[in-house]
Amino acid sequence: MTIEEFIDNKAPQLAVYGKAFLSDELDFQEVQLYLWDTLEEWQQLIPTSEAQTETETVFWHLLHSFNKWPDWMIRGNQYLYQQLHACCDFLSLGGQMPSGCIGIRP
Repeated sequence: MTIEEFIDNKAPQLAVYGKAFLSDELDFQEVQLYLWDTLEEWQQLIPTSEAQTETETVFWHLLHSFNKWPDWMIRGNQYLYQQLHACCDFLSLGGQMPSGCIGIRP
């Protein structure tokens, strides 16, 4: 599996998990489990020098945000909430990359 295939597969899934959490339909712990499962799968890939796409940048930004911020902070900080929602929309619908996304491969 290439990095592009990995991101194309995982980005829509992360968007679904993120939107479900932001809509109070999924427990934050489930997002955390998805995050760690995804990172475990990432470790199986052989690194290449493929350039990061905008989708990959937003994917890593969103994944990192769900790892860095506790659920109460995401729900209580309107700017953070809106940014994560915009990232989920971008990963599922496309469009213009949300501002402020700085996602780098681990």
